Amino acid sequence: MRVSNSAAAIAWLLSLSSTYAFQSPSSPASVRLHTARRPSPIVVKPITSLSAATKDDEVATIQILMSDTGGGHRASANALRDAFNVLHETEPARFPLAIECDIVDIYTDYGPFFPYNQYVALYKIMAEYSFLWKFFYEFGSTPIGLWLNEVGLELACFEPFQKCLTRNPLSIYENDKRADMVVSVHPLCQDLPLKILNQLDSHGASREKGRETPFVTVVTDLGGAHPTWFNDGVDKCFVPSDVLKKAALDRNVKESKIVQYGLPIRRGFWRFGADFAEEPEEQNEEEEIQGVHHKPTIRAELGLKDMPTVLIVGGGDGMGGIIAQAQAVGKRLQKLASSSGTSYQMVVVCGNNKAAQSTLSPPQTQWGSDIEVNVQGFVNNMDEYMRASDILVTKAGPGTIAEASICGLPCILSSFLPGQEEGNVPYVVENGFGCYQGEPEGIANTVEEWFAQGGMLEKMRNDALIAARPDATLDIARDLADMVLARKDELKKSGKMVAMPPPPGAPKELMYGQGPF
Repeated sequence: MRVSNSAAAIAWLLSLSSTYAFQSPSSPASVRLHTARRPSPIVVKPITSLSAATKDDEVATIQILMSDTGGGHRASANALRDAFNVLHETEPARFPLAIECDIVDIYTDYGPFFPYNQYVALYKIMAEYSFLWKFFYEFGSTPIGLWLNEVGLELACFEPFQKCLTRNPLSIYENDKRADMVVSVHPLCQDLPLKILNQLDSHGASREKGRETPFVTVVTDLGGAHPTWFNDGVDKCFVPSDVLKKAALDRNVKESKIVQYGLPIRRGFWRFGADFAEEPEEQNEEEEIQGVHHKPTIRAELGLKDMPTVLIVGGGDGMGGIIAQAQAVGKRLQKLASSSGTSYQMVVVCGNNKAAQSTLSPPQTQWGSDIEVNVQGFVNNMDEYMRASDILVTKAGPGTIAEASICGLPCILSSFLPGQEEGNVPYVVENGFGCYQGEPEGIANTVEEWFAQGGMLEKMRNDALIAARPDATLDIARDLADMVLARKDELKKSGKMVAMPPPPGAPKELMYGQGPF
């Protein structure tokens, strides 16, 4: 069944030239393709809320648009949600209202038919066959590709997506109240949502202007990004790097709208203490190494030995040839240990790749007596495993790279998605905390070389910390919270009512009547 599904998907992809649809690092979603159908917009992903408050005057609401075409988009959305909660708790004078987040996979939940409602499954096929990814990424970046994508989305998805943008963030079964603000963390969630908000806020007069609802893009790529990320119609565009600031400017986003902090990342990677004090603590890396980030202590808590450690990760799906990589590195560490008298440790995080986890675990694989090997499946404490390690082997996902830099962890990049992740390789190399090795033996050679030259690892660790942006998530969240609270205050003071679409079958003259804010 898998072979036939993959063949069918490839045949369809080769014939398709109207949309660029696949972004970001790996996702645990199934690759099984289904018959095109109309999904329920309310049962696939429930609302993700922060507090028990439900009264309109007690909360501000933000709808975060994304798609689970990879784990990075939802991880970024969740990181922002957590940051809003922390800011409300630690800086109540500035952020007196709780902020409720409605995190929605707009394509899976509201896509009207194939391929729009199957982007997650198709992402897996594209990631598996990189030549397809390269073709569609590059074609989708051309003027004709961008135009076809824009037209196709507007024709097929305008009305379904409008239902998403008018759903009540506090009660997603209802379409009686819109979010106070909309944030996109996905490259295909700019153009069409902006047109929908224009039409809603202009009471149906225009899809090109009239928007009053704040709209912000938070780019979750790092060293390169698809053009669909950038639209000058947004209020703010948050970018993580100089390269992406230039990309935004090249797409005619006004410099005044561009804000550069870094990538939004999971709470475990924030600057220590930043989520418990009004102002982030001054970070002294040497003190932290002896304190909360003390390697031997973290290793003991994880059940690891206190010895030089290589961490090999394959993303949420364990993609990227993780079995061959682990076997090559394990053999090399055994050889190095036998010749040097020093013991080594390898941790392999296989994600949801249960086959890889089983293959690399005893009795299927017997490792040498001079190395310790710890094989894990999916873990929720990657920050601890990174801080317990000395070298990271990973695909070139932007979130993982940003997290590694915060942990001062040198990286060996083992693979990348053409176009999208390709720019992450020079980002790591030019910042001095890693390299690219695409073959298992090359990875093993690099691990041996780095361990043999301790000074090299120390320099790369320091360079990684220089590139790190541990405050980025809270910095972005502060700006977003300021915007949504200002919008909330504006609506309350003016007595304005947010435009809602008409109910089905309503007379034409009642179109885009106003609903309560």
